[in-house]
Amino acid sequence: MHIPGVLILVLVLAWLPSGPVRANEFAFARLVYGDDGFDNWPRWQADWPEAETHFSRGLDRLTLIDVAPEGVLVRMTGSEVFDYPWIYVVEVGYLSLSPGEITRLREYLLRGGFLMVDDFHGRAEWRQFEYVMAQVFPDRAIEELSSDNEVFHVLYDLSEREQIPGIRSLMNGRTWEKGGRYPFWRGILDDQGRVMVAINFNQDIGDAWEHADEALYPARLTTQAYRLGINYVVYALTH
Repeated sequence: MHIPGVLILVLVLAWLPSGPVRANEFAFARLVYGDDGFDNWPRWQADWPEAETHFSRGLDRLTLIDVAPEGVLVRMTGSEVFDYPWIYVVEVGYLSLSPGEITRLREYLLRGGFLMVDDFHGRAEWRQFEYVMAQVFPDRAIEELSSDNEVFHVLYDLSEREQIPGIRSLMNGRTWEKGGRYPFWRGILDDQGRVMVAINFNQDIGDAWEHADEALYPARLTTQAYRLGINYVVYALTH
């Protein structure tokens, strides 16, 4: 189903704060969390900034959305998160949030925000992510998103999907890592059934964006990663 550009524009403008008009309708917002990552490397930084640069260009080219050429970094400690209807977060097997950030994330999502979760694998990383989300929404379960969910059809029809692997796994002849052999598309919904959190488990969509212009990464998987990401963005802007 094609979403008219005028409708997207109206809904995006409704998100903007009062005052000066922002230069673009949409900016790729990445969630920054924690202080130091494993081995002093911040885990939120995976695939940054190439993933957002490539994906933003594709989103601008393939839709009527006016997309900022550069992404932005946001923390749940600031009110500016409410300026962005779609936020991306990676490596959530290492996710940690303060009590204030947990409260702010819950408010952001219930007020209409959308969180895309990517690049985590295996049981141990799932347990850590599940633990954090149980603090954000102790009264809401994580559930499987069925293939007929609107989030998979809002622009591209994605009834059939396959695992999006990281490039290192592909170079080793696998589509999985850390024991996460099977891909899952899960979510947390609000009281009206809107997807607030889209969870891509045992997958690395950001790698497909980051390496979109490299021959080593299969074009078929890059195409699917772009379509899935675009669907998430359009869904976020229209719901």
